[in-house]
Amino acid sequence: MSARAVLANVEEVFREAAARWILLTYFTISSLFILVFGLAVNLDVVDGALAGAKIFGKSVDMAGEKISLDKLVLGFETGFSGFLYLVGTFLAVFATAHLVPRLQEKGTIDLYLSRPVGRIPLLLSRYLGGMVLSAANLIFLIGSIWTIVVWKTHVFHPRFLAAGLIILFAISALLAFAFLVGVLTSSTGASIMATYALFFLSALLVTHDRIAAAMSSDWSAGLIHGLYWVLPKMAELGQAVVALVGGEDIPHRVAASLSFAPFVTTGAFTLVCLGLASWLFQKKDF
Repeated sequence: MSARAVLANVEEVFREAAARWILLTYFTISSLFILVFGLAVNLDVVDGALAGAKIFGKSVDMAGEKISLDKLVLGFETGFSGFLYLVGTFLAVFATAHLVPRLQEKGTIDLYLSRPVGRIPLLLSRYLGGMVLSAANLIFLIGSIWTIVVWKTHVFHPRFLAAGLIILFAISALLAFAFLVGVLTSSTGASIMATYALFFLSALLVTHDRIAAAMSSDWSAGLIHGLYWVLPKMAELGQAVVALVGGEDIPHRVAASLSFAPFVTTGAFTLVCLGLASWLFQKKDF
């Protein structure tokens, strides 16, 4: 499949999103978050320190003291990065879960299969289009909030921007699973619900040791441990986002989330889901 054909399929993903009002809704919701954030946070900066602040119209008691602006911004960005992790992943699933079910609709799939394009390249180019759409929204969302923070405080923390890469990595795993469910069911609703169930189940399994200890049999405890290692590490990736933004000013137990194990196992899960989705799509009778 040529690069031009890949780009054409990516462009069609954006056209479909625009035609179905998904693109406008996607970026409108992100714009609302940005607008609320920009209007809600008012800071009184004097000589590089915070002398006063209002958050959502409520004054913050400074006890007559000036607070280090750099530490305040770092703490704020650290806490807010976790919120952006949830918002970014949830919006991405809503905006991209339709890609495979839409592709497999009667008439649409006939049109695509009539072209001189293999099924697997077709599916993977749709996946790439979904990732580009998600990345564009993340750049808009995180970049705008970072710009507002810099404008109001003149404090630069590039790690806040870099956290978007981890969020995009988490989205890649969820989107791969949504594609697998989409190939199996041809249902957008099933893809969304199954992907959110995966997110919450994998986040719950961060306490797999405690859950396994409460099991009444060895095989059920082994099942819990097995699920933990097989499924993506959504909770650990969220902690890694917070750890990256906070740097050395956060507890060591959170910084430990930057270890490679969650990334390796989540990456393997993504590749397996994409491989299975591609194989099933290749074998499917339309």
